[in-house]
Amino acid sequence: MEVKDEYGRAGLAAHPPLLHPAYGSSRSRAPSERPISIPQSLSELTGPLFGHDRVSPGDADLTRQHEGEPQGERIIVKGQIRDEAGRPVPHSLVEIWQTNAAGRYRHERDQHAAPIDPNFTGVGRCVSDAEGHYEFTTIKPGAYPWRNHPNAWRPAHIHLSLFGPSFLSRLVTQLYFPGDPLFAFDPIFNAIPDPAARARLVARFDLGATQAEWALGYVFDIVLRGPAATPMEA
Repeated sequence: MEVKDEYGRAGLAAHPPLLHPAYGSSRSRAPSERPISIPQSLSELTGPLFGHDRVSPGDADLTRQHEGEPQGERIIVKGQIRDEAGRPVPHSLVEIWQTNAAGRYRHERDQHAAPIDPNFTGVGRCVSDAEGHYEFTTIKPGAYPWRNHPNAWRPAHIHLSLFGPSFLSRLVTQLYFPGDPLFAFDPIFNAIPDPAARARLVARFDLGATQAEWALGYVFDIVLRGPAATPMEA
């Protein structure tokens, strides 16, 4: 029998707990009482929908959103969104946000002593096609300090957000890069109890996805549910 937690999430070993003491801010964010289930009506489950016409092809290329070229290693990130049966999930809104190559977010709260790239905002979006495929061109993000514990550094990563048929069905996860030496020291990555599930957060390098003399390619497939689900943030 499939085991679910109080939030209805299946496959507990594939998802981080709400309270992970090694991840400092989870001690203040995690609920202290048992959650209360709130029934949802048909209108809540089916709407509002995002407008496909508001997403342009240029939104998926984070390297061409400004007049100049951003600094750093250009990469292509692509993959397929699937359900637990391996069926493609089409027409999903996929959003990403990340640091620049120096490890700094384009956000006023980020005061890390690293340069801001005027030609890189670090946000993009696209809609998966009829077979559930998505693709972004971006810059490989840098690691950055985050003060969770002494000498704490986050591995290079890209945040991904997926919207299904309504804004209530948002899922958020993180994509990491193979061979990062910071994996062993990162409590967010290691909050996922199952090593196999952690491995599903690491994109794989793919020469077939690489564009000659332009950008290295990485593949990151997303499975929404089931025993092979991609770990998601609560």
